[in-house]
Amino acid sequence: MGMAGIALPVEFLPSAVHAGAMKKVAVVVQGQPEPFGLGALCEVWAEPYHPEDDNPVFDFVVVTPEPGRLRTRAGFDLVVEHELEEAADADLVCLAPKGNYLETSPEVSQLLLDAHDRGAMLFAHCSATFMLAQAGLLDGRRCTTHWRYAAELAERHPEAIVDRDVLYVQDGSIVTGAGSAAALDAALHVMRQQFGAKVAATTARRMVVPPHRDGGQAQFIARPVPVCESEALAPLLAWISEHLGEDLDVETLARQVHMSARTFARRFKEETGTTPYSWILGERVRAAQELLEQTDHPVDWVAGEVGFGNAATLRHHFGRSRGVSPQEYRRTFRLTA
Repeated sequence: MGMAGIALPVEFLPSAVHAGAMKKVAVVVQGQPEPFGLGALCEVWAEPYHPEDDNPVFDFVVVTPEPGRLRTRAGFDLVVEHELEEAADADLVCLAPKGNYLETSPEVSQLLLDAHDRGAMLFAHCSATFMLAQAGLLDGRRCTTHWRYAAELAERHPEAIVDRDVLYVQDGSIVTGAGSAAALDAALHVMRQQFGAKVAATTARRMVVPPHRDGGQAQFIARPVPVCESEALAPLLAWISEHLGEDLDVETLARQVHMSARTFARRFKEETGTTPYSWILGERVRAAQELLEQTDHPVDWVAGEVGFGNAATLRHHFGRSRGVSPQEYRRTFRLTA
């Protein structure tokens, strides 16, 4: 059974590739590839080695059914030299979105079927989810795509279980992501699964994005995402992250920034878009994730370290936020030596 969370209902299922074993990544492009989607995949998987990060480096290749010059949707050209055969031994096969998302070459469909049969991971971004559906690989599986295409995907492929309110979904060895920046969210999820929280966080830091975003495409809201630019609150948020194990009530936080409790609560909501309680709760769950991945300490110890006090409280909030128990999460993501 899949494990669906509430804040981000993504399925935390172990892939067929063992943690840290991913070596080769191939990206499939076809007619009129979408530049941002392709660029996001390159940003994660094609990066060279950085000594300061000690990041993993992959054998990265971009392939296409008919090598040569491809016109992008943005009006400029790409020259792709590698045929689909170059992806035949890839551990991860990524699908970049393209102009006519309803047409997939038989050769690409066969590549996907073969890759799935041999246990490779498949990752479709945005409208590229249609390619997986056309190959029959989403029958009975949860998946997602850009909100603009979700209804059409569900109508054309009723066997697929389309979740239009998430950033990404993993079902077995198949990962599907929503549009645009969700390519980075999904890729960081795969990076976390394969190499652990530390590597994923380092990758996110290099790209200057959060290692994990809460919320689904229901956040495709008409108002902008709140950004905290307050000189008073920005240092406080960093202080909170360093003191999660302490009692962090509104009065305590208000004293840190020399405000009354009422003024502080109002300012915090204005600057962050959420309440102090909700923000701290999210930080505690994220901190618990890292400790579950990186240590063998009991769940009671983890709960105390991040401020939940006891295992029962941690299980309650972790389950509501991530859709799995701390023990289940640890079994899936625990780093190996």
